[in-house]
Amino acid sequence: MQTLQRLRRSIFLPLLRLRSAASSPGNPAASSLSLLRSFTASAPPPPRWCLPAPDPPAGRLSRFPNGCRNMASTRGTKGNKKLAKPADNGEGDHVRRASVPDGDNKHAAILLCGEGPPGELSDDEEFARLEAAAYRDYDCNYPAEDVDPMHIFPYSTHRDGSIYRGEYSWKKDYRVAERNETWIEAMMLSDPKDCMFDNGTCIMHRPRPMLQIFSVKLAKIPMDADSVELYGYIATRDVLDPLLNYIVNVSRNDPILIKQGSLIEMTGPKRGIELCDTTLIEYDMRMKTGKQEKDDLQLIDGASIVDDRSTDTKCLFTKRIHGDCGAVDITVSRLDVAVEATIEVHVSEVRSTFNLCVGCFTSGLNQEIQLFDGAIGESRGLRRSVVAAVIDTWMDLKFKVGSGPYSNRDAEHCYSFKAINHGWTSQLIKTEFASILVKVTWSTLSMSNM
Repeated sequence: MQTLQRLRRSIFLPLLRLRSAASSPGNPAASSLSLLRSFTASAPPPPRWCLPAPDPPAGRLSRFPNGCRNMASTRGTKGNKKLAKPADNGEGDHVRRASVPDGDNKHAAILLCGEGPPGELSDDEEFARLEAAAYRDYDCNYPAEDVDPMHIFPYSTHRDGSIYRGEYSWKKDYRVAERNETWIEAMMLSDPKDCMFDNGTCIMHRPRPMLQIFSVKLAKIPMDADSVELYGYIATRDVLDPLLNYIVNVSRNDPILIKQGSLIEMTGPKRGIELCDTTLIEYDMRMKTGKQEKDDLQLIDGASIVDDRSTDTKCLFTKRIHGDCGAVDITVSRLDVAVEATIEVHVSEVRSTFNLCVGCFTSGLNQEIQLFDGAIGESRGLRRSVVAAVIDTWMDLKFKVGSGPYSNRDAEHCYSFKAINHGWTSQLIKTEFASILVKVTWSTLSMSNM
């Protein structure tokens, strides 16, 4: 009962405040950032998702074997038009539930929110409707699991077009009706000409609070499926530029074949993600089942937020996004006083086909970010990767090179790069298969629109 009361206070009351503020132009509380913060302000202090500290406290330990660590010297695609297009299929708005089988042969009821029932409802009536739905579905929506659910905004689904309707301030301020990709590039302040220095440190272009996404995993799919063809997108919208910054972006014409429990390859972000107050995560991912898109199954659909109040810096946490026909786990961390690292890898002098796996560790966190995993048969450049790193900490890159996916002769080459405000660092790696040149470019986030 206490859990449901907290749910009621932390989700539905702020939504009514959003609704009231959006309809009152003279109300100073209509600022989206203040309104979004009411999700946490109206409830008891939320739990902070942080890994437990070691006991006794320990210093930073190298994750690399002795002799492995080395000190280095000093394609995002456009959005899927069909997925992004606002839909208006004429269906009546309503709240409905769909049963989804889980691994324990139970059925989880997923609450699907449209724009509300026909007709105008008062705030009290809307609250009562949402409250009743929460009481009815809370226990079966989120059965006991080892991963906490991520709260999804009501009225944020793409398939029925509800995310494009309504006057909620978060929709306006994050410009969700605009489907263009962010115009801000990475490395925009890697070599600025207006620096001001204090004891050798630039004080004109300062580190910023940033959000780092470490992994996206397919947590659940329908029980009768061994693997699925997955497509769609996951993107962020931040205060720096509310346009889409894709983390995952897969076309329906070229879906990825993936099994439950596998990582979904991250093709982004295009540039660093700012976490100033709140950052919106928007998603619409589907499973291809037939020739026509209308027959495809919806994996996840909606929008959620990550804020700087309910998270601790340099602490990993994982949230589960539940959907109609499965779930996705997303692991992230807030990194204060952080800068943007752009990692570029070029492979040359290829002597024979080999497998290459590139991983990244940032800011002292013991969680690998997978940057690349595949076969190399000719000279080529890999897709550019953008990672956040806390200033003056070490970012570690691990290159695993082998003759095949099951080879026991894999060699690891590990290099560390210190996070700085501006500039670039490079390292040449010689292997028996090829030469690998890695370049890391450092930049603070652009403030050109602030």
